[in-house]
Amino acid sequence: MSSHHIVREKQEPALIIANGEACSEELLGQLLEWSPYVVVLDHAMHRVLDLGIKVDAWLGDFDQTQDFEYVRERQHPLEIIHTPDQDKTDLEKGIDFLIERGFPAANIVWATGRRADHSITNMTNLVRYKHRIRLVMFDDYSRIFPITDTFEKWYTAGTPLSLIPVGEVQGITTTGLKYNLSSESLTLGYRSGNSNEADKDGFVHIRVQKGDLLLMECQDLP
Repeated sequence: MSSHHIVREKQEPALIIANGEACSEELLGQLLEWSPYVVVLDHAMHRVLDLGIKVDAWLGDFDQTQDFEYVRERQHPLEIIHTPDQDKTDLEKGIDFLIERGFPAANIVWATGRRADHSITNMTNLVRYKHRIRLVMFDDYSRIFPITDTFEKWYTAGTPLSLIPVGEVQGITTTGLKYNLSSESLTLGYRSGNSNEADKDGFVHIRVQKGDLLLMECQDLP
C-alpha cells in the first residue's frame, strides 16, 4: 500500500490506526487516500509495516521491547511519541495528540473487533471529544460518530441507522427514519434506537437536547 501524502495536511482528516480487528484493504486504502497524516498506536506498528503504509507518528507506552531503529529505517521520517499515561487508552492518547497538533478531524480504523472491552470503550469514548474534534470510526460493517446537538444527512431508503445512547440521552427528535422519535429519551442498557433505517430517499434529521448519542451507519455484508 503506497504513500498517502496526496492532499494538504489539516485540510482532510488525519487517520488513526489502532490495534483491533483489521478492516479490508479496500476500506483502508480509501481512508489513506484522503489522509495526509497517519498515526499508529503502539503494537499495531508491525502490522502496519507489513502493509507498506507510510506513517507520520507512532504513539505508545512501549511496555514491550521495540526495535525503534528498525522501525525508523522503514518509516523515515517518523515521529515517535512515548505516552506512558496508564489512565488513558491508546486511542484517547492518539486523539489527544491530534487535538494538540491542531487537527480539526480524524478517522479511526482497527478500533473494533477482537476484544469486546476495547471495542465498547473505543466507541463510547468518542462522545467525550464531540466538541473538540470531528471523529468517525470505521470498520467493514459500520461508520460510527457522535451527534453534536443537531444532525442532517441525505440517505437512500432502507439505509440501516442505529441511535446508540451513551448513558441517558434526552429530548431526541428525528425525521426521515422508519421509526421516528418525538422528544424522547434513550438509555444505554434499557432503551436504544438500534436497527432503525431511513424511511425513503432523502434527508434524515436528528436533534438532541441533552446527553451523548452515537449514530451508527451499518451494513450487513456476506
